[in-house]
Amino acid sequence: MPFPSIHEIVQSDFFAPEDVLRDKFPATSVERVLRLRALYNWVISNPDCKDKEFVDEAICRYAISKTLAYDDLKIIKSVLPHITEASRDYHRWKYNEMILETYQMAKKRKDTKTMERAATSYAKFNNVNVEDEQSVPYDMIVVQPFTATDDPSVLGIQPIPNIEKKIAALIDKYRAESMDIDDIEFEDADIIDPAFEEIAESDFDNN
Repeated sequence: MPFPSIHEIVQSDFFAPEDVLRDKFPATSVERVLRLRALYNWVISNPDCKDKEFVDEAICRYAISKTLAYDDLKIIKSVLPHITEASRDYHRWKYNEMILETYQMAKKRKDTKTMERAATSYAKFNNVNVEDEQSVPYDMIVVQPFTATDDPSVLGIQPIPNIEKKIAALIDKYRAESMDIDDIEFEDADIIDPAFEEIAESDFDNN
């Protein structure tokens, strides 16, 4: 099975720890991801940089070709729109990196107190002491039975006795009253008296 492209790795594992990257992908891909990650951080620190400045920085720092530098720029630009979405994941990754680095430095100095504090912070931040959530037993969920009814007492409303007969009586009553209504055809209303129209026309002619 072929390994994913560098674009796919950036989209899925851009902020993954280095050891995770090395377990999943070839060394050449990992080195490029690490380079892209460092250049990404440089862009974040220099938000007003121009494309040429980025390319010059990449060439100076990593001695790569201009073509490859522009390709790196293209990949990073594809990641930038997701900064808001990935910012929380980025800071989680950054925090873990800092804590692990602190632990390693304390370990070299044999500073067990700092090692313990770093390990406690790491475990608390990553919820190591919290048990994994159990899956919901969907097969045990009972569907709530619903039955249609016209009885208002289920809502706490007292039903009207003989409601059907009263409804029928009202229908007959209003139907009988509507028989006296005569339908007429629409006619234009004479709003202006013809005499006023003649006066208005004569005034217009005089002016």
